[in-house]
Amino acid sequence: MAAEDTTTRRRGRRPGGQDTRTALIEAARAVFGESGFDGATVRAIATRAGVDAAMVNHWFGSKEGLFAQAVLKLPFDPHELLAELTNGPDDEFGRRIVRTFLTRWDGAGGEVFQALVRSVAGHEQAALVLRSFFQNFFTKIIGGLGSDRVELRTSLCASQLVGMGLVRYVAKFEPMATSEIEPLVTAIAPTVQRYLTGDID
Repeated sequence: MAAEDTTTRRRGRRPGGQDTRTALIEAARAVFGESGFDGATVRAIATRAGVDAAMVNHWFGSKEGLFAQAVLKLPFDPHELLAELTNGPDDEFGRRIVRTFLTRWDGAGGEVFQALVRSVAGHEQAALVLRSFFQNFFTKIIGGLGSDRVELRTSLCASQLVGMGLVRYVAKFEPMATSEIEPLVTAIAPTVQRYLTGDID
């Protein structure tokens, strides 16, 4: 009966509207909290949200993607971000990645990245999902660029972005903590570009 009430209360513009995405995130936080990552199922989350289970894949790609949005609270949609980053010259990929990363995290507020670090440090599954996110994300980018040694390049790119976030938002080393974005893009992007397409021997 509770599930029917939830469906009625939240129906709105479903199944395709933004309210569906919000309802899935709210339901996922509750179900992950009650059952843990392994115990939570896509069907249970969808039922709690009052939508078809196919909406999880439609909005988030997978249970892992939903976990990233609901629990890790990443301030971006991975699918939209990938489409945004692939729109431009290959030799400027590093600049787009660094600029987008800093712009999104600055816009969300440094405390959001701090919360992410706490989640990863205290929750083994959060660390696994974050690692899976970076692996899938950069594997698609690097594979599309035709570069070799995809796994190593993926780890190198992830280390650069996570390290940059730690220094800027958690440890707050100056002048990096308060620097404008573009000087950081100029300084850091060539390293990321090398990790993507250059010589790493």
